[in-house]
Amino acid sequence: MGAPRALVPVGRERLTRVDLTLLGTGAPQGLPRPDCPCAACATAVGDAARAATALLLDGVLLIDLTPGPAFAAARAGRSLAGIRQVLLSHPHDGPALEVPAGLPQPGRVADGRELALLDGHRVRAVAVDVPGTGYEVTGGDGERLLYLPPGAAPAGLGEPGGAGNGGAAPGGPAPYDLVLLDVLARPDALARLRAGGAVDAATDVVAVHLDHWVPSGPELHRRLASLGARAVPDGTSLVVGEYHAVPDLPRRTLVLGGARSGKSVEAERRLLAFPEVLYVATGGTRDGDEDWAQRVALHRERRPAGWRTAETCDLVPLLAEPATAPPLLVDCLALWLTHAMDEVGAWDDAAWEAGGRRALRERCDALVAAVRETRRRLVAVSNEVGSGVVPATPAGRRFRDELGRLNAAFGAECEQLLLVVAGQALALRG
Repeated sequence: MGAPRALVPVGRERLTRVDLTLLGTGAPQGLPRPDCPCAACATAVGDAARAATALLLDGVLLIDLTPGPAFAAARAGRSLAGIRQVLLSHPHDGPALEVPAGLPQPGRVADGRELALLDGHRVRAVAVDVPGTGYEVTGGDGERLLYLPPGAAPAGLGEPGGAGNGGAAPGGPAPYDLVLLDVLARPDALARLRAGGAVDAATDVVAVHLDHWVPSGPELHRRLASLGARAVPDGTSLVVGEYHAVPDLPRRTLVLGGARSGKSVEAERRLLAFPEVLYVATGGTRDGDEDWAQRVALHRERRPAGWRTAETCDLVPLLAEPATAPPLLVDCLALWLTHAMDEVGAWDDAAWEAGGRRALRERCDALVAAVRETRRRLVAVSNEVGSGVVPATPAGRRFRDELGRLNAAFGAECEQLLLVVAGQALALRG
């Protein structure tokens, strides 16, 4: 492979912004994968079909190769005739690389090295935590994009003396205008970029290297939107620094579902791209209950290492903390209600009628009011128990009814309400 070389002007009008065309947006093997019978591949047709990710910048720089690059460029209304440099970001494990006649041989850039691009644009190689190289491109007016290879996050981000920017976090002091990365495989990479200030609320985050782990269509876009990212079809052109609507992340989300429906996994998934999360476990511990201990252990194992856990049912003070506090994940309201009913004596008919009903209503009202007023990002989980058999005991029917009321009141204060059935999230609101 040829060594990268600096690019020089070739007599065309000066560009002030980086013009980017995505010749492909899929994983190295493409989507659908060859001979794969899975449902995601079966539905990856039309705009949902994706060739291996490749970026054409300003018509002169090609980053990564997609099968049939000349044809892909022609479909996007572009030409490869002006390309002066071809860079690779990762070891290629897809179809055989096709280098059209007349293109320079592909090369790699050493971490930290910078190339001068046509019209004053610059390309800098960024170290990543998997085999490969990320690329940062800066335009003539200072617009900046970051492109990461499949399954990669910047190496050393946020660590003193970390790789990527001479010891500073990749991206420097200002957020990127555009970031292209493997969001679904590495939501933690997006979380690290946010933590380091390289991604903020105005950064356009575009998912690339899309594979068959998530079905195409609404489910794909819903998953990405929950992470503050979006997907575009192959052939899409973007102008770096140009405004694009960033997915609006709801401040409050309630996730409902039955037993083993996947509601907790769905709730956790919605916060994976945030650098800090406080996981509020309302179930506490149960001495001697091995099954409960195993359930708690499974939940803990799948949480990101950077998340903190608080075992408490005192939710109102947590909801009152400022918007700058880490997001809250409350799992779950059914256990919170069980604790509240224990404390007010709701299981005893006489105590319930003597004041337990009123005391429980006051607690639920206070919680719902705190949700209404909170400025903190919140994802809460609750059981949907009103669709099954009628409980045989008065206490069981009381719990079912009170949980139904709590879910309705809590959900009314949330911008987004999801029902999870058989692992699939159905949007009831938002």
